[in-house]
Amino acid sequence: MKFPKKTSRKQNKAIGWLKWLIPGLFVKRWLFLSIFGIILIVLGLAISAKLTPVLFITRLIGSVLETLAVLLPRHISGPIAVVLGIGLLWLGQKRILRSITQALVPDNDKELVDLLLTHRKLNRGPKLVALGGGTGLSTLLRGLKRYSANITAIVAVSDDGGSSGRLRREHGVLPPGDIRNCLAALADEEKLVTELFQYRFQSGEGLSGHSFGNLFLTAMSEITGDLEKAVTASSQVLAVRGRVLPATLDDMVLWAYLEDGRYIEGESKISEAHGKIKRIGCTPENPTALPQAVIDIAEADCIIIGPGSLYTSIIPNLLVPDILEAIVNRQAPCIYVCNIMSQSGETEGYNVADYVRALDNVAGVRLFDVVLVQKYPPSERSLQHYESSGCHFTEFDRDNLVKLNCPILLANVMQESATGIVRHDSDKLAGVLMRWYNRQ
Repeated sequence: MKFPKKTSRKQNKAIGWLKWLIPGLFVKRWLFLSIFGIILIVLGLAISAKLTPVLFITRLIGSVLETLAVLLPRHISGPIAVVLGIGLLWLGQKRILRSITQALVPDNDKELVDLLLTHRKLNRGPKLVALGGGTGLSTLLRGLKRYSANITAIVAVSDDGGSSGRLRREHGVLPPGDIRNCLAALADEEKLVTELFQYRFQSGEGLSGHSFGNLFLTAMSEITGDLEKAVTASSQVLAVRGRVLPATLDDMVLWAYLEDGRYIEGESKISEAHGKIKRIGCTPENPTALPQAVIDIAEADCIIIGPGSLYTSIIPNLLVPDILEAIVNRQAPCIYVCNIMSQSGETEGYNVADYVRALDNVAGVRLFDVVLVQKYPPSERSLQHYESSGCHFTEFDRDNLVKLNCPILLANVMQESATGIVRHDSDKLAGVLMRWYNRQ
């Protein structure tokens, strides 16, 4: 019973080779040209080595060689044949590679060798794990993908506002919004994918307000059975560099006790309450971590926490016990990227030490080796822009951080737009992080 399988396998292999002869691939002509070049090289070497007329091959070739030897001296005809053969071989191989490149990456201006070198370099890059959510995490990933293809983004799934919240309530799926942003950031064709995934429908009953990316992931979740499989399938479709994982597949709901005694349930409502958060947790109390997320943390070469909303993007990941334990027991260096500006309803009045204390209180231990802090404040125009919404620059309070025994990394990682919007700069941030990692 096994023999037919072997025969079939050989037949399939033979068919695979024959496919190269199908018209229209623009490979055969250059392959034959390469073969002709090899023949000329052999003949040229034979002439130069006085092996003419090489009668043991064929009399015809012998006659040709004798004629060439008579018409041109050996020291001229031999080298000419070798040079011509090398030229044809080079041209044939170059054309074959160009045909393959155009088939695999038709719109890319890079040579195949450059693509292969880049691919190899990225695949040999360090194993990086980034935890967070929101726009902060996608900003970080956009820069990191230039240094490694071995990236794992672990994303919080507690969002219950906007399009994600509606899909969560109506379809019973986990919120896809932050995952959508990370997939777009890691995609090879990032600009086009980002525009597509971030596109929001402006009209249509049931569609208005939804982003295409959220609907895409929701549909994939229903087709594949859960969000993890949906993200994996989407990653293949989008040619994502790295992978994106939800922290948990449980239906996670955030809650918080405020200092004024109020109890707030729901991530979006916590920010809207505009109170100082005293304690934060989730339901279920101990959500189950995605196994692959725990494995990737344990095998990581470097772990990056943040940037992102402290209580609604970063801490929700730490409320998953297995993820918290994996970070505590890690072997890799870990760095926390502190927010540049405070967030209304979450971190109003916070300085860098307040962020560190909040993470220490939730984790019960110091999770990271160093905190990355923006070195210079933004312009006065940007500060006034944020002041109108109750936000401010996160002050670097060295004395308090020294008391907390928290090492500091100061760097300029800020991007400031013409309209006064302050964000982390993807390239600057990734560059600083990779230099820090290389020094460890």
